[in-house]
Amino acid sequence: MTQWVKLCGTHQAPKPGEVIEAEANGVAICLANVNGHFSALDNLCPHRGGPLGGGWLEDDNVVCPWHSWAFNTATGIARPPEKSKVTVFSVKIEGDDLLVQLP
Repeated sequence: MTQWVKLCGTHQAPKPGEVIEAEANGVAICLANVNGHFSALDNLCPHRGGPLGGGWLEDDNVVCPWHSWAFNTATGIARPPEKSKVTVFSVKIEGDDLLVQLP
């Protein structure tokens, strides 16, 4: 069963073109703002465990700060040549809160 959990207030969310690290119910999340659209991904890069929320955006990809693996913010799929994926969580805004849907 999934649940919607507060990730942060909208005033704490990243500005367009930025990513941040956040946590919801003990789950580390990378929150990205791609042209005003929020995406939430698993914060741990599967390559070496780098913090995706400490990275940056290139177009609609979050780039890991450790070894530059890039993951699409909508699908979680790594940009080739890597063959990997991170979990993407649904996001919604309710009032002044940004929520993520966790399993």
